[in-house]
Amino acid sequence: TKEMALNIPTLAGCLELVSNTIATLPIQLFKEENGKVIQVLDDNRIKLLNDDTRDTLDGFQFKKALVYDYLLMGNGYAYINKERGKVKSLHYVKESDVSININADPIFKNYDILVGGQTYYPHNFIKILRNTKNGADGVGIVESNNKLLAATYNALIYENILSKTGGNKKGFIKSENKLSDEAIEQLKAQWKKMYSGNSENCIVLNKGLTFQESGSTSTEMQLNENKRANSIEICKIVNVPPSMIEGDGKANENDYEKYVKMAILPILRA
Repeated sequence: TKEMALNIPTLAGCLELVSNTIATLPIQLFKEENGKVIQVLDDNRIKLLNDDTRDTLDGFQFKKALVYDYLLMGNGYAYINKERGKVKSLHYVKESDVSININADPIFKNYDILVGGQTYYPHNFIKILRNTKNGADGVGIVESNNKLLAATYNALIYENILSKTGGNKKGFIKSENKLSDEAIEQLKAQWKKMYSGNSENCIVLNKGLTFQESGSTSTEMQLNENKRANSIEICKIVNVPPSMIEGDGKANENDYEKYVKMAILPILRA
């Protein structure tokens, strides 16, 4: 899910980097006059997009939220509130609150946008869509790269369990004789105490009881190598050079140029 994906440090770091870059860039407006291109400075739309959207989000938060939804879920939506034909305010809408009602014609496509039980037309919204096939909704990283994210998330959960248990291995007890209910409950209590809070406790195994491992150790699973490989793969998804988020000072001008061309420009264009 979206919430699980955001627990993955590499993905969260890439999303922060890309969304902050987009959100800090001022949107400018130009017009052509007498064969010359002139920048327009006094226009209400520039103020709405860069400063005050006249919603609860300012311009920075507005663009950041759109980019997050665009990359993670494939859809970024904002309602254009007009009064007498002029844009009065811009309202970011969470993609989870938006439903698309599209017609069945594969050629002459048309759709309505439903929010909170109300029906709107496509021109009522700003839409940025990732890998869209119909111009109404897109496909995000969570859907298109779910297996990779799930594997990385599961490794994170496994590492969390290891840290909680102090690296103690999972397993089961083999007994030569049948244990009484009281003995089983006592053994369970000892086991729980040993694994809780990484306390310095031990389990006493009486005659006829042996411990059998049921899982591999972290060394055997090569967690660090897997984490490193998965981090690089996640960077590829977002088109961010790994050196940009590693924080080891290895990123250079060439990496930054690749980052702008591959990760930033397509979103700005969208």
